[in-house]
Amino acid sequence: MCHRFEALPAITPIAGAAVDVEDLTLTASDGTEFAAFHARAESPSGPGMVILPDVRGLFRFYEELAIRFAEIGIDAVAIDYFGRTAGVSKRDAEFDFWPHVRTTSPEGIAADTAAAVAILRANDADRKVFSVGFCFGGSNSWMQAASGHGLAGAIGFYGHPTRQGLNGGPSPLDRVADVACPILGLMGGADEGIPAEEVDKWDAGLSEQGIAHELITYEGAPHSFFDRTYDEHVDACNDAWQRIQAFIAANS
Repeated sequence: MCHRFEALPAITPIAGAAVDVEDLTLTASDGTEFAAFHARAESPSGPGMVILPDVRGLFRFYEELAIRFAEIGIDAVAIDYFGRTAGVSKRDAEFDFWPHVRTTSPEGIAADTAAAVAILRANDADRKVFSVGFCFGGSNSWMQAASGHGLAGAIGFYGHPTRQGLNGGPSPLDRVADVACPILGLMGGADEGIPAEEVDKWDAGLSEQGIAHELITYEGAPHSFFDRTYDEHVDACNDAWQRIQAFIAANS
């Protein structure tokens, strides 16, 4: 499990920021319609961000995160994974997401990401676009760096770098030779599901390919630490948010 349904991103909202938000239904290249949430910055001249959720798919945490990005001048589109099996409607905490997670594929997620990238580049084909994801989405964010989107950078919170994807799909490390942009990883030192040696393998693989990267492990932080209610991890959360902004600035 990743973020609880009632969780909120560990970022303080900016009072008075002008942000325009919209629920979208996007269409992937295979004809699938899927839900997305678009938060537009007051100034449209900055970079764009595609947000890849955890296993629950699109819910409030990721809509709020999109708004936090827009408040600092970054247009953001948060996508849902389950248009092929669950439609485009809003879902509550009782949504049984696991059967839908198991039907996802690397190709489907890449197609959905491409549709979100296209929205962000609709008025500027050369716009710098990044991806960020959490848990399942963290791994998928790194995978998008190897999926031909022309990303400027890919950020992953507590993604598993070496675990094979569902249905035997590749891991991010399996695709490391195809990674075409810088990588940022934000990991929990107390995350029992992602041992430090697996992060080390990701580090070594990226280094061998000459890919610019930074993998940060926060000592004592658990999986899903980037949650506003986790007061004991506020320093890690604040540092992670600052590193994201620095990563975007350095690669824009």
